[in-house]
Amino acid sequence: MNRYNKSRASARGNTHFAAARRAMGLLALLVGVIAGWQWLQSHPQHSPWAPLDLRDPPGWATRTKMNAMLGDVSECRAVLARSDVNFSTLPPTGEGECARPDRTRLGNYPLSPDTPAVTCPVAVALELWRRDSVAPSALAILGSELARIEHLGAYSCRRIYGGADGAWSEHATANAIDIAAFILEDGRRVSVLGDWDGDDPEAAFLRAVRDGACNSFATVLSPEYNAAHADHFHLDQDDRWAGVCR
Repeated sequence: MNRYNKSRASARGNTHFAAARRAMGLLALLVGVIAGWQWLQSHPQHSPWAPLDLRDPPGWATRTKMNAMLGDVSECRAVLARSDVNFSTLPPTGEGECARPDRTRLGNYPLSPDTPAVTCPVAVALELWRRDSVAPSALAILGSELARIEHLGAYSCRRIYGGADGAWSEHATANAIDIAAFILEDGRRVSVLGDWDGDDPEAAFLRAVRDGACNSFATVLSPEYNAAHADHFHLDQDDRWAGVCR
C-alpha cells in the first residue's frame, strides 16, 4: 500500500474510532440519566419534580418545594393531606392588613396552651420542625421524649413591635408563631428566657432547635437577634425575608 492509501486508511480508522467514542459517550450518558432518574424516583425528597410529602426525610429539594407553596394555599393544604397530617380549616376572617384568608389548624399537635389557627405554610413548617428537629434533639441532647411546645401566640393584629406605624407584623395574619418553652416527658421545662444562656444541655438543646427551625421557616429570630426576643423564638413564613436565621 502506497503512502497515500495508507494515509486514507488511517484517516478512515481515526474517524471510525472517534465515532465509536462518541457513541460510547452518549450511551454512558444515557445510562447515567436513566440511573439518576431511577434514583430520584426512590428518593423523592431530592427530586424537584416529586410532590412534597412531609413523610419523606429532608432532601435537596425540600426547601425549594416549600418556597414554591408559600403563596399557594390550596397546594399547601394538598401537601398536608398528602402527608397524612391531621388538620382542619377555618373560615376566612378579618379585613385590611389583618385579613386572614388562610386559617389552618393542626390536629394532635403538641402545642400548649392550645393549637392556634395559623397560615398553612406555618403549619407545614411546624410539623417538619417538630419531627426533624425538636423531638429528636430532645431525645439526643436531653434524654427525654418531647411532651409539649409552649407558645405565646400566633395571631395579633399589629405592626412590628406594636408601634403606631411601620411595617405590619407577620402576626397580623398569623403567618408567625412565638415559641417560649418545651416540656419534656420527664417533667422538665426548658424555656428560652431561663435556659438560653450557658453551656449546659438545655442551652445546647435550644440552639439546636433554633438552628433546626431555619430549615423549615423563612425567618427565625432568637435572643441572639435582639432583646425583644429574649423570651421566645419568632418563627414566620414571610418569603421576603427568607434566610434570616439569628
